[in-house]
Amino acid sequence: MKPIVFVVLFAFVILSLKESLYTVSEVEQVIITQFGKPVGEAVTAAGLHLKTPYIQEVNAIDKRILEWDGAPSDMPTKDKLYISVDLFARWRITDPLQYFLRLRDERSAQSRLDDILGSETRNAVAKHELIEIIRTTKDREPAQDSLKESGVDADVGNLVPIQKGRQLVEQEIFLAAAEKVQVFGIELLDIRFKRINYNASVRPKIYDRMISERRQIAERFLSEGNGEAARIRGNRIRELNKIQSEAYKEVEEIRGLADAKATEIYARAYNKNTQSIELYEFTRSMQAYPVIMEKNATLVLSTDSDLFQFLNGIERP
Repeated sequence: MKPIVFVVLFAFVILSLKESLYTVSEVEQVIITQFGKPVGEAVTAAGLHLKTPYIQEVNAIDKRILEWDGAPSDMPTKDKLYISVDLFARWRITDPLQYFLRLRDERSAQSRLDDILGSETRNAVAKHELIEIIRTTKDREPAQDSLKESGVDADVGNLVPIQKGRQLVEQEIFLAAAEKVQVFGIELLDIRFKRINYNASVRPKIYDRMISERRQIAERFLSEGNGEAARIRGNRIRELNKIQSEAYKEVEEIRGLADAKATEIYARAYNKNTQSIELYEFTRSMQAYPVIMEKNATLVLSTDSDLFQFLNGIERP
């Protein structure tokens, strides 16, 4: 029997030694509980540690930066627009004993963060208009086109001035929530808006209004373009008429000078002697006959007419 007792005692010692030793990782901290109640301070140093076997338990708590990602929730803004807000945050456990006494585990911590951050987000969103939450900072100055048409609303396409901007709204939520989570041994590191969208019930109306505004701006640009096109066409026609008028004037001046020069040459040629004058009269009359004498035409001429004197000697065939 003695060997059996020795084996049992040896096994009990080994098991007790195993139960009394535990390790702490570099990324965690430990709370030792005895019959469910914490004993001593939190163990934060990594390595091998001792505890009372069988009656004490090891409760590991993560000391890394943890993530909180809330579900999108609908909430109204100050200007009565319902939006869907998706928020995320980063936090860590700074007081593991307080954290263990109040929350016990990460699941409870995430649930409490849901309540606190969700509530503070609703309060902040309800105090600000939508433009304050969408725009990043109050110092942004977007480029705006000048409105020339008197019949177009001057506010179309312009951004409304803001007082704070999204960054300061996030800061308000952060400061309010960080103070409330400290009692749980939690330090809130940062929060950010991940996505902001219109509520599904009002989204079609918002899109219709955006389309109407863009269409109004497009119609204004189209009207300005048509006016500019009409002005360009008018200038083109005016310049074309001017060029044609100046060209016609120049052509007539050249033609007049040419006619004067030709008349001068003819006059000098036909005024040299009597025969040249008679030849000139004859050729001019011959040129005039085809013009005034058409087929089946009847002429009434006096006997002393210059035209008649050349016809007088023509015999009928």
